[in-house]
Amino acid sequence: MIKVNEVAFFCYPVTDMKRARSFYEGILGLTPSMVLEKPGMTWTEYEIGSATLSLGIYPGWTPSSEGGNIALEVDDFEKSISVLKEQKIPFTMEPIETPVCHMAIISDPDGSRLLIHKRKPGHN
Repeated sequence: MIKVNEVAFFCYPVTDMKRARSFYEGILGLTPSMVLEKPGMTWTEYEIGSATLSLGIYPGWTPSSEGGNIALEVDDFEKSISVLKEQKIPFTMEPIETPVCHMAIISDPDGSRLLIHKRKPGHN
């Protein structure tokens, strides 16, 4: 069984990071706490109180008027991934590593996406 400790962050896919950042920073006044640009992936995070709002671009992950996604902070990332794969849970993004975390995206039985997340030591 997987142990979920807390909500790690809330996430919205975007199609144009420059345009999205203009809105979130220029209109809403948020300050980015982390920006990541890798081939095929762009990510920006904003710390808001005890929560984190993330914006991301990843192939196959598209914005929807249905809402964003939630990232669940797990106790043991590798064990959680193993359990999910053993249970044949569909992955829409295989596990990746960023400077601050490990994460993957899975689908629930209705196709809603959930991020499985584990912060690296020293990153709250």
